[in-house]
Amino acid sequence: MDLVEIIKTAGYLGLFGIIFAESGLFFGFFLPGDSLLFTAGFLASQGFLNVYLTALLVFVAAVTGDSVGYTFGRKVGPAIFKKEDSRFFKKEYLMKAEKFYEKNGPKTIIMARFLPVVRTFAPIVAGVGKLNFCRIFFR
Repeated sequence: MDLVEIIKTAGYLGLFGIIFAESGLFFGFFLPGDSLLFTAGFLASQGFLNVYLTALLVFVAAVTGDSVGYTFGRKVGPAIFKKEDSRFFKKEYLMKAEKFYEKNGPKTIIMARFLPVVRTFAPIVAGVGKLNFCRIFFR
């Protein structure tokens, strides 16, 4: 996968979409977010991208992705746990997530931004765990 070609072909919209998806959508965990950001930063330093627009765009994409992931978890998560326990979705897990996020929520969200796979699922689980949105959004 040639990230330079992806960025040049998809442009700012593609960059926004990948960072958005990696920050808050279930399927985003396999996307090349960290290496894409590094490559976009390098291209911006070489004049291929506007550095200020790139920085603003990826910031907005990450925050929006987190917000969408949280909202998805908040709206859809409890419905998943209303059904009988399955292999992955158990009411016990929901209770543990709520307690964990009550105690460590803001720290978890901040730390998750630096861990690729965790970054995708943390906002969703925070929504399922009913963490106060303002506690994570303004941290």
